[in-house]
Amino acid sequence: MKVQEIIVVEGKDDTARIKLAVEADTIETNGSALDEATIQRVMKAHETRGVIVLTDPDFPGGKIRETLTQRIPTIKHAFVRKEDCQSPTGGSLGVEHASPETIRQALENVQTPYLEAPTENLKPFFLAAGLMGQPHSAEYREKLGDELGIGHTNGKQFLKRIQMFQITKEEISVAMDKIGLPIPTTQGQELVQ
Repeated sequence: MKVQEIIVVEGKDDTARIKLAVEADTIETNGSALDEATIQRVMKAHETRGVIVLTDPDFPGGKIRETLTQRIPTIKHAFVRKEDCQSPTGGSLGVEHASPETIRQALENVQTPYLEAPTENLKPFFLAAGLMGQPHSAEYREKLGDELGIGHTNGKQFLKRIQMFQITKEEISVAMDKIGLPIPTTQGQELVQ
């Protein structure tokens, strides 16, 4: 599999792993504290060939995504699940531990944000579905994010990601049903099991 876009990763171990899975060029951020020179390289790559962000499913990886999305709103994103990129010893988590198949799947399911966010207000739905404001909300968002292929984060950022990728309430409901999460009724008060 050859990837036209340049893949943004966190470090040289990620690059090595990507090259085991696909034929692609990478830009390494060397951590979450992106400097302006790296951001400029990513912006140039986006203009010429396109860019896919493939960072670790953790806080620093999320910070890189957020920073790049603020600067390049149409940047593409690929996500790996935590359980698919865990170190064999269980210590660290990252793209460098993902199998070539996991990386290929992530790159086949790239998400592209839309410049205009949908007008539908999904926050009441999120609250009724227990995706925000409940003790189990983080677990629900993690499962849903994995099913939708958009990763997971805190409630506010997750909602923003849903809107950025223009995922509809119907698509969310179908995914929730598929993974066995309770779905709010049309009134938004009671949950269907």
